[in-house]
Amino acid sequence: MPRDYLTDFELMLLLAVLRVGEEAYGVPIAREIEASGERTVMLGAVYTGLGRLEANGLVSSSIGSPTPERGGRAKKYFRVTPSGLKAVRQAKRAFTRLWSGVPGLEGGRS
Repeated sequence: MPRDYLTDFELMLLLAVLRVGEEAYGVPIAREIEASGERTVMLGAVYTGLGRLEANGLVSSSIGSPTPERGGRAKKYFRVTPSGLKAVRQAKRAFTRLWSGVPGLEGGRS
């Protein structure tokens, strides 16, 4: 059953897919979360989360061509759907409202 909110990890996945762009498959998505989100992630968790997001219509996937470097296996590429982009924007608005005016937090007024 779809929820009206994203977990922090789902939000990170969506943002990483958006940041990576056309080459968004498991490994670069995980690397983006680790580099930008400063969070260690397991590749299995990335694919589990992406599967959940796809089941909820927030990302879609397509299969690329098999490559010799991957032993003939194809990459599964992900992109954020319009519903996923809407969910990211809603999360941003909610966090901005919550963050605003909190004493002692850097950027609390922006």
